[in-house]
Amino acid sequence: MKRWRRRVDSSYAAFYWPWVTVVNPDGNISPVPPSGHMAGLFARCNTETGVHRAPANETLRGIVGLSVPVTEDDQGSLNAEGINCFRIGRGMRPWGARTASSDPDWRYINVRRMFIMLRRALEAGSRWACFEPNDPRTWKSLEDMTKAFLGILYEKGMFTGGSPEEAFYVKCDEETNPSEARDSGLLVCEVGVAPVVPAEFIVIKVTQRLADEAEGKD
Repeated sequence: MKRWRRRVDSSYAAFYWPWVTVVNPDGNISPVPPSGHMAGLFARCNTETGVHRAPANETLRGIVGLSVPVTEDDQGSLNAEGINCFRIGRGMRPWGARTASSDPDWRYINVRRMFIMLRRALEAGSRWACFEPNDPRTWKSLEDMTKAFLGILYEKGMFTGGSPEEAFYVKCDEETNPSEARDSGLLVCEVGVAPVVPAEFIVIKVTQRLADEAEGKD
């Protein structure tokens, strides 16, 4: 599995291991690739929470087992390689949300998918500006509309930061649209966001506080 994973370096792909088992219509149990079940989980997370929700630690439906058992050592070794494993416990759950990218900025599936959504939404929402005057009035309108849209996403918890100003910025002015860009028919709106990164590991520290042994003694 590690050798297969090393053939791919892309934030638009993710690896899951092992295959899962399902009950066929004839009653027999067969192993199948987990791709279809994970696609369903992606869609469920989108609907119930949003695209920013990491598709992990959620029960996969219609699965009865794994094609091979997975130990904690297996999972630790494969997770380091960007391979997401499944765990049995409270149902069958994917225990990882990593892409197949070596770039740490695109390590997580939900971050990549959120930026795909943003690009498509912003492109669709800015089409009205085509053939409008490429001047400060249009720039301000586009900037305000984009900020309003990102503000809604911020309220839904899609970005990190204690305030909208910390979570995203939008810039559409003469600096992003110099004369050479305008002469080429380009209108540039710069957008930056701070995505929410999932918590992969929870560390709980337990300490014991001992009473003073001399307490109460003469």
